[in-house]
Amino acid sequence: MNPTYDYDLIVIGAGIAGMVSAVTANGLGQRVAVIEKNKVGGNCTNTTCIPSKAMIRLSHLSHDIAHLQRLGLLTDATGEIRGREIMPHIRRIVQRAYEKDLPETFERIGVRIIPGRASFVDPHRIAVDGQTLRAAKFIIATGTSPFIPDISGLRDIDFLTNETLYDLEDLPRSILILGGGVDGLEYASAFGRLGVETTVVEMATRLIAAADRELVQHLLRSLHAEGIRLLTGAKAVSVQSRQGRAVLTFQRSGGPLEETDADKVLVAVGRKPDLEGLCLEKAGVACNARGIITNAKLRTSAPHIYACGDIAGPFQLATTAEAQAIVAATNAFLPVKRTADYRNNVYVIFTEPPLAWTGLTEEQS
Repeated sequence: MNPTYDYDLIVIGAGIAGMVSAVTANGLGQRVAVIEKNKVGGNCTNTTCIPSKAMIRLSHLSHDIAHLQRLGLLTDATGEIRGREIMPHIRRIVQRAYEKDLPETFERIGVRIIPGRASFVDPHRIAVDGQTLRAAKFIIATGTSPFIPDISGLRDIDFLTNETLYDLEDLPRSILILGGGVDGLEYASAFGRLGVETTVVEMATRLIAAADRELVQHLLRSLHAEGIRLLTGAKAVSVQSRQGRAVLTFQRSGGPLEETDADKVLVAVGRKPDLEGLCLEKAGVACNARGIITNAKLRTSAPHIYACGDIAGPFQLATTAEAQAIVAATNAFLPVKRTADYRNNVYVIFTEPPLAWTGLTEEQS
């Protein structure tokens, strides 16, 4: 390692992309540090993949038990789920997952974990909570955070996102989900099967446009059959609190204003790049509204800085983040550069029924 640098590589962000790139570079003999402002594991472990799949699994169990009860195949069980136990159970699962990826686990193989917020000072130096660190190469893997739409009154109510949903102490009796994308429909499917009165509000008239139309129609019919209300082509106008409930005013296709209400509102309209405080301009790294701009080899506009995972796009998938991380780390240190290849991406939506596809849809072909 060049003696003028503290590390060969500093990775910013300890989610899937960050940790896979760090371990890959460590395996190539590089001295690596990872900076994380929250918890190791990032969004996937703490607020998205792990907790959402735990809730989805519980919803399946609840549905199956209720079905067995209706068939008269259970003896003592009622088929009812203890709503107050759902979120504490999910939090315990998240904690167990986190404990498998404790900072000490990575420290033992030589990857240093530094808690704090990173901010570039110049192309080769970053400031982290009062200290300055130097590195020959950087990989930015800061991920994304929930996008909060500019809806009148929304910020005046206690709305939920994936970051706060699992802090609830009990299941709500009813929930309004803003957003009918992958996340929104997964939440809707799970909440519906857990006995929560569920309404999805989506501005687009076609849901999951990237998937095969016939598959999506089959899913929507199933959601309708389970009592989930889908309001498509509906623009959210305002939200207000009325008698302890959230009241949403919306409008469809230039029609009259309509209202719907629920105990809770969950915002799932998309995500935004998490770039706050990085001072990328000081490192010469270009970005746009979608995240950090990279070439096909995941190099940014600064030749010694790479980006991977959700912050680099073009897909926000855990599997893509992992694959990109390996490409970014090897390209940073090996002479033969690899290109990120998305041709065999597999897309899965964990609704009931689940949807999965790869390659072209019928319309695309």
